[in-house]
Amino acid sequence: MKQIVEKTGKTEEEAIGLALAELGRERDEVSVEIIERAKAGFLGIGGAPAVVRVTYERTDSGAERVNAFLTGLFEKMGVEAALDITEGEGNVLSVVISGPSMGEVIGRRGETLDAIQHLTNYAVNHSGGERIRVNLDAENYRAKRSEALERLAQKVAAKAIKYRRDVTLEPMNAYERHVIHTALQDYKGVTTSSIGTEPNRRVVVIYDGKTAPMTPGMSREWS
Repeated sequence: MKQIVEKTGKTEEEAIGLALAELGRERDEVSVEIIERAKAGFLGIGGAPAVVRVTYERTDSGAERVNAFLTGLFEKMGVEAALDITEGEGNVLSVVISGPSMGEVIGRRGETLDAIQHLTNYAVNHSGGERIRVNLDAENYRAKRSEALERLAQKVAAKAIKYRRDVTLEPMNAYERHVIHTALQDYKGVTTSSIGTEPNRRVVVIYDGKTAPMTPGMSREWS
């Protein structure tokens, strides 16, 4: 990944400083090309600012950056963790975390795991360049949670049809809401929607009387 910034300043050092601040880099991490040197002019007239081109080229891979960040983070957390990083298509990195204290990494309903994933994505992408997406998992939590949510979706959809009313679920994060929406997108008799604002955004399973399958003793009329 290469980043190039051109800056002007009263002096070369001032221009370089402005470029470093924009890149968020130290002097020894970049190469500098002087495009125009500063000219003082005569009696303050006819002077010209310095123009520099500062280039930063990252040589470490996305996987290396993710590994370095997570290793440092878990050391600070006092968590022993091993990382298995797999590169997929579309600049996606899948990270499987294993170790003796995965309950601390996952947290209640995956909240800690989600927070770590968010921090990791920010840390490896904050300096710009080609973006990568990092997906974290521990003890196969994501798959297990998806299966549980799919079962919940089916159960709630059946309840909505049976009682002919909408059902609002508990607050869920974006990933969990997506699982519910996907699980019910072809379910006859219901549609889904999301209401509220984060972090209290919820899925509503909406009874659709026009397409709901008939069961013995059920009528189409609203009660």
